[in-house]
Amino acid sequence: MNKLLLSLLLIFGLGFTASADPKSRKELRGDKQFFVYRFEKAIDAYTHTKELTVEGQRRLAKSYSNLGLNTESESAYARLVSNTDGTTSDDYYNYAMILKANNKTDQSDLWMDKFAAAHPNDLRAKDYKANHSKRAELSKDDGKYKVDYLNINTEDDDYGTSYFNNQIVFSSSRAKPKMIVKKYNWTGKAFGDIFVADVDGSQLKDPENFGKKLNGKMHDGPVCFSRNNTYLAFTRNNYETKRKDRVINLEICFSTLTDGKWSDPEPFYLNNIDYSVGHPSLSADGNTMYFSSNMSGGYGGADIYKVVRNGQGEWGAAQNMGSEINTEGNEMFPFFEEKNGILFFASDGRFGLGGLDIFVCPMSGGKSGTVVNAGAPMNTTSDDFAFITDSSMDKGYLSSNRAGGKSGDDIYAVDILNGFDIGKKIQGIAKDKNGKNIPASFITLYDDKNNVLDTLTTKEDGSYEFLADANKTMKLTGQKDAYTDGTSPVSTSGSAYIVNVDLVLLDEEKEVTIVKAAPVGTDLGTLLVLNAIYFDLNESAIRPDAETELLKIVKAMNASPTMVVEISAYTDCRESDAYNQSLSDRRAQASVNFIKTRITKPERISGKGYGESNLVNDCACDGAEVSNCSEAQHQKNRRTEFRIVKK
Repeated sequence: MNKLLLSLLLIFGLGFTASADPKSRKELRGDKQFFVYRFEKAIDAYTHTKELTVEGQRRLAKSYSNLGLNTESESAYARLVSNTDGTTSDDYYNYAMILKANNKTDQSDLWMDKFAAAHPNDLRAKDYKANHSKRAELSKDDGKYKVDYLNINTEDDDYGTSYFNNQIVFSSSRAKPKMIVKKYNWTGKAFGDIFVADVDGSQLKDPENFGKKLNGKMHDGPVCFSRNNTYLAFTRNNYETKRKDRVINLEICFSTLTDGKWSDPEPFYLNNIDYSVGHPSLSADGNTMYFSSNMSGGYGGADIYKVVRNGQGEWGAAQNMGSEINTEGNEMFPFFEEKNGILFFASDGRFGLGGLDIFVCPMSGGKSGTVVNAGAPMNTTSDDFAFITDSSMDKGYLSSNRAGGKSGDDIYAVDILNGFDIGKKIQGIAKDKNGKNIPASFITLYDDKNNVLDTLTTKEDGSYEFLADANKTMKLTGQKDAYTDGTSPVSTSGSAYIVNVDLVLLDEEKEVTIVKAAPVGTDLGTLLVLNAIYFDLNESAIRPDAETELLKIVKAMNASPTMVVEISAYTDCRESDAYNQSLSDRRAQASVNFIKTRITKPERISGKGYGESNLVNDCACDGAEVSNCSEAQHQKNRRTEFRIVKK
């Protein structure tokens, strides 16, 4: 890891530890430099030490790694693990990560196998065992994303973007012109400040300092905003440290925009000199926040937490996101895309291509779905992190220290071309035949083999939500006393992350009996006393009033699971024959699609358009001459019929 984590990674637990072996004066000098992040000087001291202790060899390997000198780090780790006296299984893990960063995947797997054998219950080991066979798939650029370098990047560190009005806010160590520039020991560069830039296509331009009130004397940023951009949270160094070891952790602060000015930073109640909190991500209303912290009680390293603010503006207890997200490694830079309910984060504890990788996880009702590695080219063998996307999920930005950048961390624009291959959210409402919502209905989700995947009871508004795997065929059923069960097929194929399926529960057994007794050839619309199904002029989209009528067909077909129905759609005589034929085809198909997604055995419904043929009255047109029929008379010809063709 390198400086991109500011103080959140290697600042954890870097205090001196006791060693069974005596240390030379040069090694002690190296420890001193290592502890204050002067890694170049630490390397100089360690490499001029005749015999390093195991601890000294470990710190030499980490010093090389912290500076991105992975080849040298690999050699140092090789020497460390060759000495079985004093090495730990964590040394195996760190060595495996460096080998992977150096594209030596076979050797990396060898040491990960040793680590997994020593710690079979470690979440990192479990994730490695479950996913390392997918390496080739993750490494392949199959055209899902297009990643572009930004011209705004400098020789300094640029990272951690956030949307702000029509601009992008980011963090950068680019120094402001002044007499004295304070520098960060780790990188030798200036401390990071918060900047704002205009958007020019996929590029950013004209960066400016975001404001003196938020930019202090040490690291500031990244930052995030509520939807109305009047409330923000940001990461900064905790100045109020009294630790004897002089470690300065991270903290989160808030600011409110009033009369065009940001207020003085207000500290988060969980800020603490003994651990770090940082990398906040706010919900649209500013009342939910995801963040990263190494506070006690987690899984190890940095974990991702969630916290909610009450009506009095007070933040509640922090909730660890659990082992579905966190590992004994480091999970950070969370970003929650609220519209689609997807959490993005970076991790070095889950199986990836190297360093930090970007991961994707669908979320629903506090539940976490399956975590998926975003894959190449979003992820590389380097550190890839701090991904954000707009609500349309087709564009975004990430930060990376990958090869090809200027120096250190850089910002990249991302075009999401084919979406993320992740789980989907199935949501809907249980309704009766009149469209009234039914609370406390028991909903069951089945797989294609009729195995129960999940169950729940609908909320007071009749709504429900499930998380499911992508590209699956499933079924939903709804049950409620005094109602006949509702059933609907569900498919999670396609690019949409939210699959909307409403369930209709029948409440009239009499109607079911009538439908089951109807002979072949019966007009189901007449039998069910459907109101006319209207479309807007020249349109084929299903209107809300038409949806209510179509749901009656859905209900009837689910009540009689062997019944086959054909839809016939007609137009009036106005417009050309070819146009009317095309319009009626589109309207028939729209009706078919609406019903097909809501019935068992969707192949039981089909449809065809018949244009202006088979008029039910004398409202025909002679060429361009239109009959003098009223609009109401023409409407009778713009009809949709539902005929039972098989029982």
